[in-house]
Amino acid sequence: MIKLDRQNCPNQSALKGGNYKHPDNKNALKKSSYDKCMYCESKISHIDFAHVEHIKPKDKFTDLEFNWDNLGYACNKCNNKKSNKYFDDTPFVNPYEEPPEDNLYAFGAILRPKKGSERGEITIQEIGLNRPDLLEKRAERLNELESAIKACYRTKNLQLRNAALTTLEAEAEKDREYSIFAKAMIESNNA
Repeated sequence: MIKLDRQNCPNQSALKGGNYKHPDNKNALKKSSYDKCMYCESKISHIDFAHVEHIKPKDKFTDLEFNWDNLGYACNKCNNKKSNKYFDDTPFVNPYEEPPEDNLYAFGAILRPKKGSERGEITIQEIGLNRPDLLEKRAERLNELESAIKACYRTKNLQLRNAALTTLEAEAEKDREYSIFAKAMIESNNA
C-alpha cells in the first residue's frame, strides 16, 4: 500500500444525484491509484473490473455513501474481504489520507505492521493483504527484480551499471505494481 493523492471529483452532480460509480469519477479514482488497488497494489483493469470502494462502509455510514472523500479504487478480492467491516477504534489504513508507511512496511513479499501498529495489523488481516495468491504474485515480481539487481552488480562497466540502476529505480515508481515491495528490495540492495 502506498500513499495516494485523490484527484478532485470531476462529476459532483453525479454524486449529488446518487451515482458514486459514474465513469468520470471512477476514472479519476483509477488515475489517482495508477490503476492499482488502493489496498494490495495489484493492477486491476487489465484482468478485472475495479470497484468503487467505500472506505467507511455505506451500510454503517449512510451519510458518507456519496462523499467523494470516502471513495477509493479497489480490486474485487480486497473489496470482498473488507466488505462492510470497519472498526472505530482501529480504522483501516487509508492511503488517500495518510502515508501507509506510518503503519505498514514491506518485508520481502510480506506486508507487516510497523512498530506493532494495530491499525496496520487489522488492515493486513481483515483485507487479506498477505493472502497466498497475492504473496505469489509479489514473490514473482521480487524474483524478477532480484535477477536484474544481480545483473547490475555483475558488470564491471560503471556506465552500464549506472544505466541499469537508473532503470531499476523506475521499478519502484508509484505506477508500478507492488511498488512498496520493489522499493524496499531496491533500497535493501543499495540500488
